[in-house]
Amino acid sequence: MPNPLTPAQLAFSTAGVPWSDQYGDVYHSAAGAAEQTQHVFLHGNGLPARWAGCESFVILETGFGLGLNFLQTWQAWLASGNTTGRLHFISLEKHPFHAEDILKAHANAGVPKALSEVLVAQWPELVPGMHRLEFDGGRVILTLGFGDAETLLPTVAARVDAIYLDGFSPAQNPEMWSSNIFSALASLSSDHTTLATWSVAGKVREGLIQAGFLVEKTPGFGGKREMLQARFRVPRTAHASPPSNKRALVVGAGLAGTGIAERLNARGWDVHILEAQSAFAQGASGNLAGAFRPLPSKDDNRIARITRAGFLYGLHHLQYLHHLGRDVLWDPCGVLHLARNAEQENRQKDVVATMQLPESFLRWVSAAEATTIAGHTATFGGWWFPTAGWIQPTSLCDANIGAPQGITLSTSTGVARIERQNGLWSVFDADDRLIDKAPVLILANAHDATRLAHAKWLPLQAVRGQVSHLPMAQLAPLRVVVCGQGYITPGVGGHAALGASFVTDDFDLALREDEHLENLRKLDLMLPGYSGSIDGSGLGGRVSLRPVSLDRLPMVGAMPHALSGEGYKLANLPREEGLWLISGFGARGLVWSSLCSELLASRICGEPLPIERDLADAMDPARFILSPPKHQRLQDD
Repeated sequence: MPNPLTPAQLAFSTAGVPWSDQYGDVYHSAAGAAEQTQHVFLHGNGLPARWAGCESFVILETGFGLGLNFLQTWQAWLASGNTTGRLHFISLEKHPFHAEDILKAHANAGVPKALSEVLVAQWPELVPGMHRLEFDGGRVILTLGFGDAETLLPTVAARVDAIYLDGFSPAQNPEMWSSNIFSALASLSSDHTTLATWSVAGKVREGLIQAGFLVEKTPGFGGKREMLQARFRVPRTAHASPPSNKRALVVGAGLAGTGIAERLNARGWDVHILEAQSAFAQGASGNLAGAFRPLPSKDDNRIARITRAGFLYGLHHLQYLHHLGRDVLWDPCGVLHLARNAEQENRQKDVVATMQLPESFLRWVSAAEATTIAGHTATFGGWWFPTAGWIQPTSLCDANIGAPQGITLSTSTGVARIERQNGLWSVFDADDRLIDKAPVLILANAHDATRLAHAKWLPLQAVRGQVSHLPMAQLAPLRVVVCGQGYITPGVGGHAALGASFVTDDFDLALREDEHLENLRKLDLMLPGYSGSIDGSGLGGRVSLRPVSLDRLPMVGAMPHALSGEGYKLANLPREEGLWLISGFGARGLVWSSLCSELLASRICGEPLPIERDLADAMDPARFILSPPKHQRLQDD
């Protein structure tokens, strides 16, 4: 069952230091927050000297608190003059603060004001899970985990260079200093990993030693005579070095292909996109508009967690592109997900009550309130996502590849076969002429990827989806996106997008009146009478084939080399070197594409992953080798 977050409440001690009533302890030393970070955590880990010249440096912190250690580390990174490397800062927090409390606490803490304001401006919704934020054009990456450290720490997918062991005192918060925590830290360490903490409690020293750290006491800060410095002593491979030849080929120029191209290009890669059609976004990515929202569940299952993470990272990505001057056509008008009947209304209410998410993210509304929000009669109530909306996918693709340099798009360039020779992947056309070659090849060409990768065993199917275009001149204005039995968007260029049908094993791309009628029938179940006199004859629309996996989760990761998973786990299953897959978005390309692109780019570059390890594993294409699917047919939602 999910564990709802309990936000921290800002208070101050008699000395004016931020204080936790819940734990009866301060958030930083009364002698100074900035000075404590410098002495204990930066100098205690040999920083900034250790990150000099590094292309990537990874720090893990066990308690984010008010973000004071992060801000001081960020400032030190900027001051060190490292203009090409990337600083990854991973931090966990069980009780995150609201943004306004962080800003208030920073006012008298001696932290860099400009950096504080940038952090607060991007502060995520207080919902469980990992949140990836990027600063300074991607040079500084903060991955925040909201939730209990004992639960989240084992899900962190990274090899860390330095550890800030921070939290309330062992006497007040013993769970933060447990053997489980120390073991999890050890699993993320290599023989060059260092650790620093202000605590010298015997339980802490012994726990770190048992986990494999060499520990020594050194002079402490402020009123503390001593602190601890440690180094992991067990020989273990460090994190993989990023590829030296930063060049990749991407097959497919839809949301998947343009998304991964942008994420690699942001890391300094040159990317060549090969598209068989005459322009980009000619598949499902070429639809008029689509709903952009998460999909919660009472048990907070993997689809719910991935759509939540994808939605929140997607919002961040839209903001990131905007700052680069590459705007996307989208509208955060809000999304109503209406129940189909009274029974589903009760289930939706249960989800909201169980998850206890902020109302700014999700709340349940009655049929009367849904009617007010939509501007048209709703038969049932449903979920209201105030910050969700619609996106025109073509504009997102366009913004992704609108970089001034480093991304090349070749249209009308079909790939007939691929081959690896001398450490490079070569791609050939139908006349067996070489198109291009590179050390990294990414298949982002929907269900056709199985042909090129000789992976017909992958349960990736093409599903026909027809979207109907309703002329707004014949409709009442619609204020928000409405979902439930299908979806309808407000007017985009004079038409509302209504969809979509779901037909398996059908590759015909012609418009069909019966599917228009089915879309209209679903619309009238959501918003009775809204379609008015519109019938299915003569309607415009668009048909595309969406790649869907049998478990409805994306396929994102390295292509497996083995055809049998016997005796293997995902971590040691043989892979095709340099061959990667990103596909299987189905009808959720808008909410998944940006996160999946960041996930794949992180894997390719050997960086910490932006989501929990179990979620990344759930999207690994090799999951179908370890657990072959029992059912071979898809059903509509």
